[in-house]
Amino acid sequence: MPESNKTEQATPKRRNKAREQGQIARSRELSSTLALVAVVSVGILIAPTAIKYWTVLYRETLYMAATSNLEMNGPLLFWPSVEVMRWIAPILLSALVVSLLSGFAQGGFNIAPQALSLKFERFSPASKLGQIFSPVGLGNLAKSLLPFAAIIWVAYGTMRDHWEALVFSCSLGLRQLANLIGSMMLEVGWKAVLILLVWGVVDYLLLRRKMSGDLKMTKQEMKDEFKETDGNPVIKQRVRQIQRSMRKAQSLKAAATATVVITNPTHFAVALRYEAEMAAPIVVAKGKDLLAQKIKALARDSGIMTIENKPLAQALYKTVEVGDSIPGKLYQAVAEILVIVYKAQAEVRQREAARRSRNASGQQSAPAKPPMKLQAGAAS
Repeated sequence: MPESNKTEQATPKRRNKAREQGQIARSRELSSTLALVAVVSVGILIAPTAIKYWTVLYRETLYMAATSNLEMNGPLLFWPSVEVMRWIAPILLSALVVSLLSGFAQGGFNIAPQALSLKFERFSPASKLGQIFSPVGLGNLAKSLLPFAAIIWVAYGTMRDHWEALVFSCSLGLRQLANLIGSMMLEVGWKAVLILLVWGVVDYLLLRRKMSGDLKMTKQEMKDEFKETDGNPVIKQRVRQIQRSMRKAQSLKAAATATVVITNPTHFAVALRYEAEMAAPIVVAKGKDLLAQKIKALARDSGIMTIENKPLAQALYKTVEVGDSIPGKLYQAVAEILVIVYKAQAEVRQREAARRSRNASGQQSAPAKPPMKLQAGAAS
């Protein structure tokens, strides 16, 4: 696939996969420079005290060498070793800590088992030579020579600035000569460290940019990853259709327990259920268009009263979810609907009672028709 097609930024999954393979933007130059700065800083801090202790150590060592025998476990080897470790340990420890912290700051803590796996091509001399003399290897070599060349230029400039003092240094005393050379070394040192720090930051930014470009994806790769992560869109659409069908079936089943169905009358249908022990009526089913027609048909078949109230039906459909109680602002409108329902149910019960009474006395009576649909446009 041509690189020009990789126009999309890497997804989190792609980045995590790269981390598992050990592909993290970490600049060795930056870590090495920070470790060098830590070593120099610790050395400068302990130098005044170290001079005193090393002077005493040399004097005592010469004295012990003249008065005692040279043995493996003797004081002549033991105490110098202790003093060496005493002064070297802080320097090494500071370099280790700063190097670890700089690496953690650049890429965080990461364990990449795939990067540690055994690969025999790594031990091939031909492969290593190919990497060294490849365009990438030569580019890295040239890149590493840039700060070295800058340090050489700084050293040359320092010697040029002090050239007159160096020419006449033969007439200086030992202490003055040491001060001159020390000041020159200090100037070259701090300038070299500054160059390495700037170069380390630049190298880290270049590495991040390169890795971001290497991890870019094509649109087809984005689609393939989306399919792997979230599944095939066709299958997901089919699953959503099945879920909608199940929700519709559940809504129709719950609508059979409703007390009243409030309609738009054509677009919306909301089934409410209310019992004496309830704090407020609840919405047991609601639907729009085709589902609304099914709810109304179920209400007709089940003998549930259907009342048309456009504002109330729209308000209930848009603001109340299935299974929730109606809000307080709709209490009055729903209460008026329930009053109509209870009055209609009471009239039906009275006609049924009168019909049963006439049947019991042998009189013929026409069957009572339950009200199936009422207008309640004023109940809002």
